[in-house]
Amino acid sequence: MAITTTGRPETPTGRTPRGGDLLAARRRRSAARSLGVVGALLAAFSVYAVIDGGLTLYLQRVIDGATNGVLYGMVALALVLVFKATGVINFAQGAMAMVGTFLAFTAFDKWGLPLIVAIIVGMAISAVAAAGIERTLIRPFDPSNHLAITIVTLALYLAFNALAALLWGFDPRGFPSLFPTGSGDYLSIAGARLYYTNLGTALFVGLVVLVLHLVLSRARLGLAFRCVATNVESSRLLGIHIGRTVQGSWAIAAAVGTLAGCLAAPTTYLDPTFMDKILVYAFAAATLGGLDSIAGALVGGVVVGLSIALLTGYIPVLGGQFALGCAFFVIIAVLQFKPSGLLGRRTQDRV
Repeated sequence: MAITTTGRPETPTGRTPRGGDLLAARRRRSAARSLGVVGALLAAFSVYAVIDGGLTLYLQRVIDGATNGVLYGMVALALVLVFKATGVINFAQGAMAMVGTFLAFTAFDKWGLPLIVAIIVGMAISAVAAAGIERTLIRPFDPSNHLAITIVTLALYLAFNALAALLWGFDPRGFPSLFPTGSGDYLSIAGARLYYTNLGTALFVGLVVLVLHLVLSRARLGLAFRCVATNVESSRLLGIHIGRTVQGSWAIAAAVGTLAGCLAAPTTYLDPTFMDKILVYAFAAATLGGLDSIAGALVGGVVVGLSIALLTGYIPVLGGQFALGCAFFVIIAVLQFKPSGLLGRRTQDRV
């Protein structure tokens, strides 16, 4: 590679790379190395798993872990949307998704709406409510005062749980699935079963993540999110409306969270606590993938789901109760060794 008179390397096209191009290339190499390390660890453990329990059992656990991980990634996506605009983790995200799922269930069960319409209604009500919450409870605080906003989200978590218990009680309810759920509705892969409901959920989540990634990476809305999260004062100077940007992130995150809750509810029972564990796994997924990366949320969710399924399945001493411990271990390990996550952007503070 030739060197220009400025001392910078010259690309094969003869153009001197700009600082942004070099930074982007460096981020891509770093992400590739990180993903390579994670892939190598999973591959090494997979060899042990196949030898220990056979191929069919291994494939079944991989399918179960990946499909669960897709749901974790969906909730993590809602966390990332708020973080990209505010730089704050919304601890009430799971409770908001739970209430939105109850609203969708009510629209289906009580109002007689078709399931897909009921889910859309639940998402719309959740988005409007989240926009109102941001306007009345979040916006009065200084956007740079992250501690105060975090405490408000914790209070909202408690309030939404109490509200759901008051309105719907603690009796578990069965939530219908958007996809076929019969005993014979599955694909057989080397003896392992991939049910159509899991396949449909994974494809649907992948489509949602792709659309949001394109919108937030190529539209002005995504740029506004990143600007507000990076520097509020600079965003004001650029003419960005801080309040509307943050309000938009809360509304979109609430709608996405409600959709995730409606996709997760058929795999368990619907009650005021059904999103609590999923939220912990989603925190781990968002941390692993990168708190500012849309694609990283899904990647992190799948890796967390696979890790939980394989570790608890093939290490008997851990047992199923270690699932939450595995999620916390992922969070601690990522914060210790790679705080920006697998696909996140490393930030630098000027002093």
